[in-house]
Amino acid sequence: MTDAAAFVVMSGAYLQLLKKKSRRRSRRRWWMVSLNQSRERYSGTHLMADLLKEPSGRFENFCRMSFEDFEELLQKIEPVISKKDTRLRKAIPGKERLALTLRFLASGDSFKSLHYLFKISAQLISSIVPEVCSALIKVLSNVIQVTFLFGYFIRR
Repeated sequence: MTDAAAFVVMSGAYLQLLKKKSRRRSRRRWWMVSLNQSRERYSGTHLMADLLKEPSGRFENFCRMSFEDFEELLQKIEPVISKKDTRLRKAIPGKERLALTLRFLASGDSFKSLHYLFKISAQLISSIVPEVCSALIKVLSNVIQVTFLFGYFIRR
């Protein structure tokens, strides 16, 4: 190998090293958006507690059912929808999962607007709502039978 060829190879290797060093490392992203990090203080559970303190029936308007009915439904469904805490984060309680789903079913809000209300990511909401709906069907199937006929729900 001639001196010129060795110089070219060494120059190429040096440029590769410079290129690797000059690459900026991407900033590490948190696993939770900063808006959702305040969930401990401003979660849906706190919102529901505030609604219960209101004597004007705001809870009934929010969930479209009385608090007694909500608690009865929660007792039936909570073992099915509750998750366990992990080392990384606390699980969303069954009470909040049910309230989120009832709010979605009652109002038809988008997952994005529910994200701002409950401080839960839209991606997680998109998995919670079908999960709770399936659990509702499973738990209440012996109480209410619903069939789908020509695009309308009919109670038997």
